[in-house]
Amino acid sequence: MKFISPLSLMVSLRKKFILNLNQYRNTHFRVLNYAKALYKNWMEKQIKKAKKCERILCVYKVYHSSKRNYDVGNVCCVHEKFFEDAFVELGKLPDDNRDYIPLVIYMRGGIDKDNPRVEIEVIDFNKEGIEKVFKMLEELLEEDEK
Repeated sequence: MKFISPLSLMVSLRKKFILNLNQYRNTHFRVLNYAKALYKNWMEKQIKKAKKCERILCVYKVYHSSKRNYDVGNVCCVHEKFFEDAFVELGKLPDDNRDYIPLVIYMRGGIDKDNPRVEIEVIDFNKEGIEKVFKMLEELLEEDEK
């Protein structure tokens, strides 16, 4: 299952909340709560289409709008928190602790000026799922060798 997540949300008419740790740590808790609720509403239509899961792994892949360097972890950690909480709240997973999500991967996905985003892939945590992740990592290595 693949989900498309925005890099930012409008929390008021003029204020944008960028989903990254740099902004998260400096934002008032009320704005954070509002942003998290907005995120859940934004993602709800996609998440509702997903099947119920028992144990998953998540791959977060960032497609940035420019060549500017950024810290993948700063972007993905907020997406991870918001997405996994929404996934649980919408009834697709019993909890988001390590028993239900034993593996999380953050990746750079490239540059997409027209559609910057974070793609979130939810994969069943089983032998086939692990093999899929190995294949993704092999493709990443092949890209680096080019």
